[in-house]
Amino acid sequence: MAESPAEQRPTDETSAARTKRGAGEKRERILAAAVRVFAKKGFYAARVSEIARAAGVADGTIYLYFKNKDELLTTIFEQGIRKLIARMREALDAHETAADRIRRMVEIQLGVLGESRELAQVITVNLRQSSELLEHYGQPLFLEYLHVLARVVKEGQASGELRADVSPQTAARALFGALDGIALSWAYGSAEPEVLRKASGQVAALFLSGLERR
Repeated sequence: MAESPAEQRPTDETSAARTKRGAGEKRERILAAAVRVFAKKGFYAARVSEIARAAGVADGTIYLYFKNKDELLTTIFEQGIRKLIARMREALDAHETAADRIRRMVEIQLGVLGESRELAQVITVNLRQSSELLEHYGQPLFLEYLHVLARVVKEGQASGELRADVSPQTAARALFGALDGIALSWAYGSAEPEVLRKASGQVAALFLSGLERR
């Protein structure tokens, strides 16, 4: 006896879910391969065909998920900063004083990049080679990241912990610049995670020495 549409639906839905999951896994595999290739060859020298080969897919498959190399790099950056922002927001809820929050913010940013030296190389160097990605610095995600840092400073000023004569936005950009420089130095220098851990405490101490009220 033929199955009714209702009896067929669970199988159809399961098949659709598998297809969707497979597409998502392939997309992530392409992104992971792009990180490796960009880190090794550089953004300009890297070819889509090399990324496809590293991901184990056909060249044309890349274009089913990303329109070009710029979009691949943009997506890598966006994934990294979304992860960073999520952890930073968690830290805001877990710590009360401005000093503790700033120390944790520094640990988080260097920690995220420290999870993968190749990712650190891509984010600190390769993104500067893409005009499309550089434009993303003015887009909502990067501004949201800066807003979280600025919020910590602003609330610290309101509580009387931090100096009131410093612009929270300027402080946020200064901290980002310092951390970006540390990450760049680590990515192409020592591969030891301990280097980042030590730098984390030093950067936070230097930053707080200029912000805390005397």
